[in-house]
Amino acid sequence: MSHENVVHFVGAGPGDVELITVKGARLLGEADVVVYAGSLVDRELVLTYAPDARVYDSAGMDLEQTTTVLAEAILAGEQVVRLHTGDPSIYGAIQEQMVELDRLGIGYEVVPGVTSAFAAAAALKQELTLPEVSQTVVITRLAGRTPVPEREQLGNIAQIGATLVIYLSISMIDKVVDELLSGAYQEDTPVAVVAKASWADEQVLTGTLADIAAKVRDAGIAKQALIVVGDVLRARSEGMKAKSLLYDKGFSHGCREGIVT
Repeated sequence: MSHENVVHFVGAGPGDVELITVKGARLLGEADVVVYAGSLVDRELVLTYAPDARVYDSAGMDLEQTTTVLAEAILAGEQVVRLHTGDPSIYGAIQEQMVELDRLGIGYEVVPGVTSAFAAAAALKQELTLPEVSQTVVITRLAGRTPVPEREQLGNIAQIGATLVIYLSISMIDKVVDELLSGAYQEDTPVAVVAKASWADEQVLTGTLADIAAKVRDAGIAKQALIVVGDVLRARSEGMKAKSLLYDKGFSHGCREGIVT
């Protein structure tokens, strides 16, 4: 697709400067103007890929101000990147920005990025879906300043017993634990907390629902951390119940005939 004169919403990835997509890095390199979420995106990433751009930190800007910067740059014929942490589609607050651009008749495209759930799984060297354990991953959060629909209260979601990746909730870890224990999880359900996944100062805590809150407090982790919950986390210490059939020698699929012995 042409990228002439449209705003590009680009996912910067979880933190590591190299975990941006090739396309995202290219668009940053071509950008005249970059508006980035300075409270979450590493300034080093912007300096690396967009050293010559005019850079605005949106941390101190409201929606009207960011829209004005994006719109004026587009109308001046400049290349514009709106840089978001992780992937823009996960708690990215891009929908409201796109509505404003629609209102102004300004085009835009979205370039996906690596969300921190996957950086956390990588840090843990953990597959989030395992045969006969969990085939479902739920990305969710506790209600904070942003409310959560009643049917999506954490205690309700916890009834499923799937692998949970909980964003934006580390400061309420005690409430997280209480809600999870009201669902399908037990005190001995394994939990991992990954703070600043993929950053140089990444921290990883592992425990159970019984002890994770105390471990989080002892470590002083209060923000920028994900909580991963579920029996898949047992695999590294207790081994796997079942192996995927994908690489089983007797399993046929679209790309390979099974080997019959």
